[in-house]
Amino acid sequence: MADIEKNINEEIDEAPIFTLTDEETGEELDFELLAKATIDDKDYFALVPANDEDAEEYVILAVEEDGDDLLLSNIEDDDEFDKVEEYFNDLFFSEVDYDA
Repeated sequence: MADIEKNINEEIDEAPIFTLTDEETGEELDFELLAKATIDDKDYFALVPANDEDAEEYVILAVEEDGDDLLLSNIEDDDEFDKVEEYFNDLFFSEVDYDA
């Protein structure tokens, strides 16, 4: 079973903003951190475009530390991506049983 640590931004007043560069166009876009997770000892971020309250999709990126810098990258392995996507989808879209 996957080693999963849940970390939602409940304790953060203002979510961090990351500026990402589109590799194809060179355009810089700001993204807001929705949630982070550690799955199988690897870190992942779920991000949405900043200042877009109507955003219906989010981006999942792998996180690596390089000294004091964070490196965000696409997840190339399909099985790894599916596992992380399932985790975030469950986190964001699962129904809450308020009677429990």
